[in-house]
Amino acid sequence: MKVPEFSPGLEGVVAAETAVSEVDGANGRLIYRGGYLIEDLAKVASFEETSYLLWNGALPDKQELETLRRQMAAARRLKDSARDALKCMEADTDPMDVLRTIVSAQGAAKAITKPTLDEAIALTAVFPTIVAATYRRRQGTEALEPRDDLGHAANLLWMMEGREAPPERVHWLDTYLVLLADHGLNASTFTARVIASTGSDLASCVVGAIAALKGPAHGGATYAARSMLDRIGSAENAEKWLREQHAQHARFPGFGHRVYRTYDPRAKILREMAKEAAPELYKTAEHTEEVALQILHEAHPDRPNATNVDFWASVVLTGVGIPKELFTCLFATSRVAGWTAHVLESLADLRLIRPASVWKGPQPGSKPLPIASR
Repeated sequence: MKVPEFSPGLEGVVAAETAVSEVDGANGRLIYRGGYLIEDLAKVASFEETSYLLWNGALPDKQELETLRRQMAAARRLKDSARDALKCMEADTDPMDVLRTIVSAQGAAKAITKPTLDEAIALTAVFPTIVAATYRRRQGTEALEPRDDLGHAANLLWMMEGREAPPERVHWLDTYLVLLADHGLNASTFTARVIASTGSDLASCVVGAIAALKGPAHGGATYAARSMLDRIGSAENAEKWLREQHAQHARFPGFGHRVYRTYDPRAKILREMAKEAAPELYKTAEHTEEVALQILHEAHPDRPNATNVDFWASVVLTGVGIPKELFTCLFATSRVAGWTAHVLESLADLRLIRPASVWKGPQPGSKPLPIASR
């Protein structure tokens, strides 16, 4: 078999066929299942409706949505073993490590099972419970039980704060969850599909995806963007800080993307939302964006260094009241719907993913010496 030419990072390599979502980078479009453009879907669909769409291929009617909400509400509580695992972890453990560990405990079973839609719903439903409990333990307070009468986003904020959040904060968070629910064959989704291709169970696929998302080049970029804004401090300081950093060849988190050749459509939506969600931080972010894009264009006029979702997501999540240490966990709380949808889709034509590699070692035939002669 002829080995194709090596492509670093698998760039340009087609590794799957999918109807879950498509990133049209050339035209700046994100297309969700059913052919919905993200800017159209985000106006009318909640996270629960979006999850149903990704799992089933169509938006739910009222009865189907109510059934899904009841099913998710019933799956929000941790198993005893997961509760015990959470209590055993130090309160200042990295939140993504907590999420990865507790999802593994929640999904532990006596035998390997084929992924199912019911499992996808249950895993998606329990993420806010884990994230909120992680937050409260870091604050030195007891975890709160989820409420059956609240939606997915509202319930997360309730379990974090112990009070119902205003409707606008719930809306900002819910929209964020819709926007981040899926995004083509990104690193964490590909990880989930690779694990699924071995015939493994759904919890294992999700745990692997969490591990991939944790990396600063993937899910950790939103935290990095917010940290950059913290260091800049004010709109007046943006140009000085950015030019100094650029002179030191530092990267600007929240700018540039492997696929998009133009402004990320999700960033456009979040940018508008940020004006209301975090007006003071918006002023700093707005000028930071303007200067950063100018600097990047001056240095590389041939490169499409547009703003990506991480930059404005960091501002909106701040307005929602989410501390930046939980940003990647919030990303996972959204993306688990997409991960599980991809795994379920892959079952229709399951084939072990086993790419080739190019040998870079010496000519075969070297003879190993006994240890006494080395």
